[in-house]
Amino acid sequence: MKDRIFIAFQYLVPQHALSRLVGWLAANRIGFLKNFLIRQFIQKFDVNMSEAQRQNAEDFVCFNDFFTRELLPDARPLDKGGSALLSPADGAISQLGDIKDGRIFQAKGQDYSLTELLGGDSDRAEAFMGGKFATIYLSPKDYHRVHMPLAGRLREMVYVPGDLFSVNQVTAANVPRLFARNERLVAIFDTEHGPMAMVLVGAMIVAAIETVWHGRITPPIREKRVTRYQVAEDVALEKGAEMGRFLLGSTVVLCFAKNTMQWLPELVAGSPLRMGEMIGQMNSNETTVG
Repeated sequence: MKDRIFIAFQYLVPQHALSRLVGWLAANRIGFLKNFLIRQFIQKFDVNMSEAQRQNAEDFVCFNDFFTRELLPDARPLDKGGSALLSPADGAISQLGDIKDGRIFQAKGQDYSLTELLGGDSDRAEAFMGGKFATIYLSPKDYHRVHMPLAGRLREMVYVPGDLFSVNQVTAANVPRLFARNERLVAIFDTEHGPMAMVLVGAMIVAAIETVWHGRITPPIREKRVTRYQVAEDVALEKGAEMGRFLLGSTVVLCFAKNTMQWLPELVAGSPLRMGEMIGQMNSNETTVG
């Protein structure tokens, strides 16, 4: 009964208005208010501040600054294996596996279209048909910067407007096409092993998504159309380099082409992750694409 009420609330609540309100609170710089919000958040979610470069509420200019806090230089060592695929974020595996018949597994009884996830362009999706995917959920207590699993050169960036359902086990099991209907940013990279898609999925109360090469992506007014951003500069990022961040929320979906990589066999739904650790192995016989 509680889950049914929660799902009904997801459909009834004004998702974007609520997210804008939370976004305003998260961006405000009123000292006593932002300090209160930060301290309450740290206590409620048991955030480990000992690994952060700044450790006191007073050190942050606003809640967003705290939420996207940088870590100490040695807090997330990168796996040095040349063919290692790195976790792009702290969090946990929601699902991972094969992209079958152009569909991605969401939860028992739920899947969604790869083409829809990537913005509705069948040519964009074609490169990943028959490949691999992983969905990584970032909880409130996690480090919320997203890093490169592989070195790559940005080919294309697309903003896809959509809903802002909460993202968790309950919504994944009960909201059809959750990750393909929520607001999201799609970044396509060319790597020495082939194309890689990184999809940053928004959620309820996610104020914005940012990238290191463009800044804030999600506009204040969510237009009812897909926006393809022209990449005005050559954006090449090393393995482990920061590529973006969430201002509250949410989820990263990774997609790789067929026969280019394998996930570590021990990874299953619920497996905890830390940014920079090895989560997969790239096949050595692949060549550069694009």
